[in-house]
Amino acid sequence: MNLSRVALAAGTAAASVVLLSGTAFAHVGVQPQGQAAQGGYATVNVKVPNERDNASTVKLEVNFPLDHPLASVMPQPVPGWKAEVTKTKLDKPLTLHGKQINEAVSKVTWTADGSKIGPGQFQQFPLSLGQLPEDADQLVLKAIQTYDNNEVVRWIEEQKGSEEPQYPAPVLKLSPAGEDHHGGAATTAPSASASASADAKAGHGSEGGHATTETASASSTDTMARVLGVVGILVGLAGIAFGVLAGRRRSA
Repeated sequence: MNLSRVALAAGTAAASVVLLSGTAFAHVGVQPQGQAAQGGYATVNVKVPNERDNASTVKLEVNFPLDHPLASVMPQPVPGWKAEVTKTKLDKPLTLHGKQINEAVSKVTWTADGSKIGPGQFQQFPLSLGQLPEDADQLVLKAIQTYDNNEVVRWIEEQKGSEEPQYPAPVLKLSPAGEDHHGGAATTAPSASASASADAKAGHGSEGGHATTETASASSTDTMARVLGVVGILVGLAGIAFGVLAGRRRSA
């Protein structure tokens, strides 16, 4: 095999990897902001890429499983898009914070209202979700994407095995339940109040140090003044004594 054939084969393989990787990642997905813990609450982003070169995305529908119903699903406003939340009556009511919930969100639909997702672009649609199920490690959120040329892509295929389907449904992975049941991301950074308290203490410490320096300086100045005063008195007494002695010598 000559070098030109080797180069051609390598180039073809590289191009295949790029094309396949682009295809694998160019689908609707869902990603939590921080942690999505079982039994807690979470904020997630539904990421919608535009896969077409000659059309724009004008509608997205995300469906929520009713076998693990969510009592609260709130979309964050997205400029240029109108969000509609659809609820469905439950066969078995949920108990949430001591109250019975008879219906749950089954679908959220975003429709373009002055905006679109154009070719080569993507859009994120934030959602607040809760209370997340305690008996599941993931939620499958099937999505339907509509283009302005009336093409509809159904991201509803669940993965079975190691091979990813052609149109995989977005999957929200849930982490084990922790102490924080609001699903917030764990952090080791001090809270705002703790930081403010620390800053305040640091500030007082700095001022205290400055005051101590000023006190020490004032004390030193006062001591020096006293020493000079004593020296002045002694010099004065010495002068008086010298004058008395001189007078006696003249009298003699």
